[in-house]
Amino acid sequence: MATDNVLKKEIERRRTFAIISHPDAGKTTLTEKLLLYGGAIHMAGSVKARKTARHAVSDWMEIEKQRGISVTSSVMQFNYDGYCINILDTPGHQDFSEDTYRTLMAADSAVMLIDGAKGVEAQTIKLFHVCKMRGIPIFTFVNKMDRASKDPFALMQEIEDVLGIKSYPMNWPIGTDGDFKGVYNRQLKQIELFTNDNTHGQAIVQSTKANVEDPVFKDLLGEPYYSRLVEEIELLNIAGDEFDLNDVLKGQLTPIFFGSAMTNFGVEPFLKEFLKLSPCPGIQEFDERVIEPDTDEFSGFVFKIQANINPNHRDRIAFIRICSGTFKRGMEVIHSGSGKPVRLSQPQQFMAQERDIVEEAFPGDIIGLFDPGIFRIGDTLSSKGNLTFSGIPSFPAEHFARVAAKDTMKRKQFLKGITQLAQEGAIQVFKEPDIGIEEFIIGAVGVLQFEVLEYRLKNEYNVDLKLNNLNYRFARWISEIKGVPKDLNVTSSTRLVLDSRGNYVLLFENEWSIGWAIERNEGLVLSDIR
Repeated sequence: MATDNVLKKEIERRRTFAIISHPDAGKTTLTEKLLLYGGAIHMAGSVKARKTARHAVSDWMEIEKQRGISVTSSVMQFNYDGYCINILDTPGHQDFSEDTYRTLMAADSAVMLIDGAKGVEAQTIKLFHVCKMRGIPIFTFVNKMDRASKDPFALMQEIEDVLGIKSYPMNWPIGTDGDFKGVYNRQLKQIELFTNDNTHGQAIVQSTKANVEDPVFKDLLGEPYYSRLVEEIELLNIAGDEFDLNDVLKGQLTPIFFGSAMTNFGVEPFLKEFLKLSPCPGIQEFDERVIEPDTDEFSGFVFKIQANINPNHRDRIAFIRICSGTFKRGMEVIHSGSGKPVRLSQPQQFMAQERDIVEEAFPGDIIGLFDPGIFRIGDTLSSKGNLTFSGIPSFPAEHFARVAAKDTMKRKQFLKGITQLAQEGAIQVFKEPDIGIEEFIIGAVGVLQFEVLEYRLKNEYNVDLKLNNLNYRFARWISEIKGVPKDLNVTSSTRLVLDSRGNYVLLFENEWSIGWAIERNEGLVLSDIR
């Protein structure tokens, strides 16, 4: 019974969330500042500070440091205020959105970061809809309030019109024309004024708090700011949505916080309130049954695979989201991919590329396991076996290229690199049924993935790549067919290939060719998601 209580307490104090945003909204900066307040780091390194040795803690891959963008999802765990926090930092760049989709499957909630000047942008919309499909709570942080931004009422309307979700401002900005003074906390009915202490957001900023009626704030803010604030708060109280925690937890209402990650304005109040409102790990739906997190049965699934986190060791890590039970180092579990028992002897937890061996972990935690090549994205690990997790989708590639090694003597390294990067989900690999294994067709959601592929094959596998772009724009999996795939009636430009799991796929140059195939092949059903 004591053990059950320990498990329940550990579950209750865990928060596992992803941060989603459009590129350049400040996501990596916000992640760092959360780590700063959590005591996990002592000084934030600006992503743009290229002249110094400091780079964003969550951007560990060399190409990320050079380009100033995140291209893989990072996992960071730290303790703060009695909570154990797992942050899943995801790529903001749309060319790596598939990695973000997969990572969202491991999150219990999401923080949606919006640039105050730009509002709701294209990539934010895509990622929001993935969260909406999952029904997870979404918390909004309107960033860059230290610069001129949109009117906050207009931002609220935009969130409702574009994303179709109600909103409730937890605080309200004072000064939106590049003259940001602080925020009004609606719950506490307090004004929080922040001072910029010239550390450029690298240290924790102190705040002054008092009730909005306190005359000291009329003096501090000055008459125009004070009168406008009182007027706007009154309008919010009359016309705004009511706060309902149940609606938040169902993903139907998003609490909004205004602040500035770069200068630390509003970051700690957001963190404290988010931890109170966001859910701890809940039930997990597997194909066979629903599992409660506090059951004795251990279960988890692989949502990410990353090769060469440590280039010196050429290692490969499978990231597991724990769903139920208590994980203990050295425990034996059943691996769904093979149906065989696997001993988990060297589990790790992460602070970007920094890692420690972990003795035990609980639902909501993310652990890394050394992968000898047996794990695939979507595999489950469980103490009893017979569990299948089919919740991680594979989205269709939109860009294609034929690739081969420039040096045919490096065939072995080429095959290893392509295979491992495909298993990570960094690229999609297709093979023509009658062609040898010296060449592959590579599919990518975004063209920047080809650049990363070339870079990683060169730097991690010492292989120079021969890459020829192809004109295909659509990949469709064959779900149902009468007869055999090779006998399909398709246009001359359409190509039949096999994916890495041996499923038949058709590559099309245009939508007209897709229509042709469906019309001329009775019983053919195509799918754009595997």
